[in-house]
Amino acid sequence: MPRDFTNVLWLLKLGAVVNLYFLSNAGLFALDAADAYVVVPAAILFAVNAYRCLFPVRYEHNVVFHDSVFSSILVTRMLATFSEVAYIFLFSYVLRLLNTGRAGWVDFVSWLMVAQVVVSQGFVWSAILTERFELYVYEESGWFLIFAANTIASAYLYWTTAQSGSRGVLLVLNMLFGVLYLPWQVMHMNSLRANARENRAAAAPIEWSTGLGRALREKNRRTDADAWGGFIGLTWMTAYWATLIPMWTYYIVRVLGPR
Repeated sequence: MPRDFTNVLWLLKLGAVVNLYFLSNAGLFALDAADAYVVVPAAILFAVNAYRCLFPVRYEHNVVFHDSVFSSILVTRMLATFSEVAYIFLFSYVLRLLNTGRAGWVDFVSWLMVAQVVVSQGFVWSAILTERFELYVYEESGWFLIFAANTIASAYLYWTTAQSGSRGVLLVLNMLFGVLYLPWQVMHMNSLRANARENRAAAAPIEWSTGLGRALREKNRRTDADAWGGFIGLTWMTAYWATLIPMWTYYIVRVLGPR
């Protein structure tokens, strides 16, 4: 793994092209012929991911790639809040659409996923505004629960309902993602715990008003691997913003978007 992420961060901009392509083909401007509950959340994700690929930031220590007005921790987090709630709503909606046997617990779990992503937004905002790094662990624990629930519900639907063709593939993708993501997320949370211990010894939490000002104005331009989270940060940015999540979401749009 490179010690300097300059080239990586420049290559990440190709993800903006990918996301804008998906956005242009998502059917957002033909909602009369598309399921808005599929198309609109996907479009939000594509648009925000394109922005994040162009102006990447890392919340811890207000790290940015470009010293630009667009590289704002506060603005990026506001956009990411809408994006994350939107795409988890989409994933939960997929479960409800494919729950042809009307298993009540699957619908309930799907809505719990949405509730949990809202809770996780509270943790990440609190972490940014107070610089209490242990709150990032709680946020990411919520993401672990979300995709554990998505994986379990998808496995149940795959084995108990007659889903064929591309709809069956959606359930397989849900399960495959869970198998790959959940162990990675355990490593991610362990990394965040270690980071929180280091920062707890180095600095005390700050007032929300101070954190808000820093998130709005402070920009620490860095390109070293440590500032961007090393291997964990690299895989997270690449998969979430530029490749895996956008492609997965676009497949959902192609399968479930048309009415």
